[in-house]
Amino acid sequence: MLNIDLKGRRALVAGVADDGGFGFAIAKALAEAGASVCVGTWPPALNIFLNLLERGKMDESRRLSDGSLLTFEKIYPLDAVFDTYDALPEDLRTSKRYKDVGDCSIDGVAQRLVADFGERPLDILVHSLANGPEVKKPLLETSRNGYLGAVSASAYSLVSMVARLGPLMREGGAVASLTYMASERAIPGYGGGMSSAKAALESDTRTLAFEAGRKWKIRVNTVSAGPYASRAASAIGIIERMVQYVGENAPLTEHLTAGEVGAATAFLCSPLASGITGTTLYVDKGYHAMGMAVGEVDG
Repeated sequence: MLNIDLKGRRALVAGVADDGGFGFAIAKALAEAGASVCVGTWPPALNIFLNLLERGKMDESRRLSDGSLLTFEKIYPLDAVFDTYDALPEDLRTSKRYKDVGDCSIDGVAQRLVADFGERPLDILVHSLANGPEVKKPLLETSRNGYLGAVSASAYSLVSMVARLGPLMREGGAVASLTYMASERAIPGYGGGMSSAKAALESDTRTLAFEAGRKWKIRVNTVSAGPYASRAASAIGIIERMVQYVGENAPLTEHLTAGEVGAATAFLCSPLASGITGTTLYVDKGYHAMGMAVGEVDG
């Protein structure tokens, strides 16, 4: 039997703050395959996340196939908009949700990983991060700050993470991120520059695959997931309609599950995918293959 075996490997999944999104599902899939999992959590959500874990509110969703609970080796505060601690504005550093977490920059997480686990602590890096402050605005109404903010949080954060964490990864390691087909198609309602950010993420994936592959012998891929009604996706404002539309028009009509995205990502990060890099893998029930709404044909 050909199984995904990640025993002895360590993963960092950046962008886990609850049990309802793709990041959590990916972390769970990696743990199911035997990996040790650390996560990076946005500081404003950190205390709530820790509290839910401590009170057992996520125990059911944490349960693995062998009956044990998903545990995290480390939970690091991470705000991937900032490359270094010096980049955090003073008012943010001293604010209620940031003042006690220390260095939550990408560089800060890199330093913590080395302090906790040694010089080459990582095998897998997962970027499950996206934010568009003006995502509900049409592109024509998006401000420069809103547009650049979306690209910074959703795309450049991947570049920065690979630049700072790539040197900490063991040879044969893998990086995976999450994208969406708005990178190549017009999706009304997915605004604020987020479609541009996803296009940048996919382009950067190809370039990073070359550069990081040659420099550190690691692979870089991205997963283009179909719409999923997570808490984070609710910020879009039309996520339920997006899910419904894909269900009506995709080749496979069952709604996408977070577990399916988690399993596909675990595969990409495993030795079974050792020959795959620079690729966008669609996990969307085949919707990306369609060129016309089914309703148009049936009607």
